[in-house]
Amino acid sequence: MKSAHRMKVCKCDILKNFSPAWFASVMGTGIVAVTTKIYSAYIPYIRPLSSVLLFANTVLFFILLIPWLLRWIYFPDHALADLKHPITSNFYATLPVGMLVLSVDYVIIGSNQALAKVFWLAGSVLTFFFGVLTPYIMFKGEHVKIDHINPAWFIPPVGLIVIPISGSMLLNDFHGIMYEFALLLNYIGWGAGFFIYLSLLSLCIYRFILHTPLPNILAPTVWINLGPIGAGTVALINLVKYSGFIQIKEPLFVFSLIFWGFGIWWVIIAILLTIHYIRKLSLPYALSWWAFTFPLGAYVSASHAVSTILNIHVIDYIGFSLYILLLFLWAITSATTLRHLINGDLFV
Repeated sequence: MKSAHRMKVCKCDILKNFSPAWFASVMGTGIVAVTTKIYSAYIPYIRPLSSVLLFANTVLFFILLIPWLLRWIYFPDHALADLKHPITSNFYATLPVGMLVLSVDYVIIGSNQALAKVFWLAGSVLTFFFGVLTPYIMFKGEHVKIDHINPAWFIPPVGLIVIPISGSMLLNDFHGIMYEFALLLNYIGWGAGFFIYLSLLSLCIYRFILHTPLPNILAPTVWINLGPIGAGTVALINLVKYSGFIQIKEPLFVFSLIFWGFGIWWVIIAILLTIHYIRKLSLPYALSWWAFTFPLGAYVSASHAVSTILNIHVIDYIGFSLYILLLFLWAITSATTLRHLINGDLFV
């Protein structure tokens, strides 16, 4: 009886304390799958890994979706408190962004346009929902302080920017009014996400320079800045490639190179800050460790896209080097997450 009671309490704790940040693992695993498929051109024997990761990531998404939904049913106060919090609210966007990443996976790896469209449509609608709701809650309240400013605020605009990555590749699968709807969704997503990102970037740099350093539990979020840079670069290239009404494409491709170049600077900053926390402070495990994966993976994908479109091979070499770093960080983060999951530390 005692054992059963403990099991029941444990299940309640899982639902009550289930973090919306869990879907960052879907984002991270999904981008590892995509970049593995991309660089299997260099190392053919890793190609099956991309398919394995796609299958595992799809299963992971639906497993995580169950406690996410049940939490809103059984513990709505806790779920709502996270939604109103200036930091954790931003992680709600990881669910629809995870769906958008799965859409990319099914286009590039699974060659399943039907599933890709389902994930893209549902993910796009939810991305817009959280992309509006999260800032709205912040705008109308008086609870946001300078201490709350951190790169996790980039997650909702990152989601908007990710919309055109697979959305532009799926355009030809839509017809009539749905084609126009999908086209506008892609451009609105990139435009809104890009300019929101620029605004939030200035706030984050202000905090970095003139305020106290990030708490060590949020230190990995410094990598999130690579998300809008990497995803924004790939999305722009795809929009230009698949938009027939754009006749002169080269200037936009050059801008993608400039945008990518900013990412090199941020990669160096992120590495230096991470080393600083490891050596001088501490870097305790939290779900924020998944910030090491998707943003870097998006930048790796951007490196390949820019290299291909502009025929600059050295950029792809840089991307491949960062892909090796991505595999290392994903493996460490996955193993550490699994260990803490088994220990039950993540639901306390």
